Amino acid sequence: MTADRLKVRLAIQGMTCTACERHVEKALQGVGAYPLSVDFRRGEATFEVAEMAVIEEVKRSITASGYTPGNAEMLPVSHGGSHADGKSHDYDLAIIGSGGAAFSAAIQAVSHGARIVMIERGAIGGTCVNVGCVPSKTMLRAGEIHDLARQNPFAGLRTSAEPVDMKALVDQKKELVATLRQQKYVDLIDDYGFALIRGEARFIDEETVEVGGRRVTARRFLIATGATPVIPDIPGLRDVDYLTSAATLELQELPKRLAVIGSGYVAMELGQMFHHLGVEVTLMQRSARVLPSYDPEISEAVLQAFTQQGIRIVTGARFIRVLQDVNGKRIHMTVNDQEHIVAADQILVAAGRRPNTETLNLPAARVTTGDRGEIVVDSYLRTSNPRIYAAGDVTFGPQFVYVAAYEGRIAAENAVGGANQAVDLTAVPGVTFTKPAVATVGLTEEQARAQGYDAIASVLPLDAVPRALVNHETAGVCKLVADARTRKLLGAHMVAENAGEVIYAATLAVKFGLTIEDLRETMAPYLTMAEGLKLAALTFDKDVSRLSCCAG
Repeated sequence: MTADRLKVRLAIQGMTCTACERHVEKALQGVGAYPLSVDFRRGEATFEVAEMAVIEEVKRSITASGYTPGNAEMLPVSHGGSHADGKSHDYDLAIIGSGGAAFSAAIQAVSHGARIVMIERGAIGGTCVNVGCVPSKTMLRAGEIHDLARQNPFAGLRTSAEPVDMKALVDQKKELVATLRQQKYVDLIDDYGFALIRGEARFIDEETVEVGGRRVTARRFLIATGATPVIPDIPGLRDVDYLTSAATLELQELPKRLAVIGSGYVAMELGQMFHHLGVEVTLMQRSARVLPSYDPEISEAVLQAFTQQGIRIVTGARFIRVLQDVNGKRIHMTVNDQEHIVAADQILVAAGRRPNTETLNLPAARVTTGDRGEIVVDSYLRTSNPRIYAAGDVTFGPQFVYVAAYEGRIAAENAVGGANQAVDLTAVPGVTFTKPAVATVGLTEEQARAQGYDAIASVLPLDAVPRALVNHETAGVCKLVADARTRKLLGAHMVAENAGEVIYAATLAVKFGLTIEDLRETMAPYLTMAEGLKLAALTFDKDVSRLSCCAG
């Protein structure tokens, strides 16, 4: 902008989306005004004109486009607010990342007619389809089948399992991943008509990123770059050839002994998977109990189940150092002030994740991060810069792909669809795909009390659930948490076969405020694990061991 031009901010009524912004831009350009920004949310346009008389022409042009111009305000001249090339933005929304949040946002934004670009430095599809949910769950299922073949709980059944061909399993897993990546991600780019740029994005300013030497501008951005495994600061660990979850799923041969550092769902799932495939597994963690953020009854049920299966679990470990020689790897630690050494052929590090924000140059975009590098967002998924949104694992919310997809859709609605929608994460179900599975939704008993509820709870051992009895799989528990005053269900937590299939019903109960009585009065099909929810509701006031089958 040159000094002899004027800078004007004009109020405009009637804009509802980014397509409206483009119409206004076209109206401005048609009468010789240079648009600096048009914002439908604020209901305003900022532009340059050569002289005062042009402002009236601008108003007439905007009126002809179907919008209502308001008051014009003269702004001080600045040389820092526009692009050096004088062009308008390349896209309405630039999405950095290509996982669940990114694709959900892109599909939603396209429905509003927005021009979308997706920027990805690695494999299309993000964590879930490439190295997370899809590959791990198919391998977990393979492990379960192998374990059932080795040993089953039924008298009279003679089953056995041959040695595992790990390469064949991994090759089949790769084929499944490639198919789903193509069908559920890559093909959708052309189907929905948004652009894709390959490379690493780095912010130059709040409306520009650089990707491989190319500068890309956008009215708004969505950061959906996900997270990667954290490597704990244990002396010697970085000097040995440890595995992360992704590398573990690529092993062509089974180790004889696997040591797992971590206490979360990834450590539990993959540790048990290798146990099911015939590997000697030791799980080690700093926390005093497994799954420490869960209710104590849940943690105890998982510990008992894993221990009965022959998986060694070490809690309360303080790691001293990791060493490697020709005989393998050794983890030195203390437990209750006693020194212990765990020997292993492979070490899996599953000690949490960190957000992928280091290379984005977020200060240039005026985006604030938290202590762990996570992007700080408000309830509308806006960052400290209202032009820039973030969704999914990079915000360090619940680390589930369905949460990422939910947030991506809301971010797109808010960024380009004119919405002002807040996220609601009060009833997010979580499933750990172990055997038995762990599923949870809503508040734990401790969380409920911390939030001021007069919390009451019922705890139902799984041997009180007929389905578990006929399956000969009674290791587990079902716990419900409710408000004593309203009797509304606040949380549901379960360790059981198919707990992940059951928890959706509990999610609906928590989300829509069903009461203990609502669950009691609902018929549950007999000999299903879902019946455990009703039995747990009855347990608040009755001894279900003294009821006949199906009696309520």
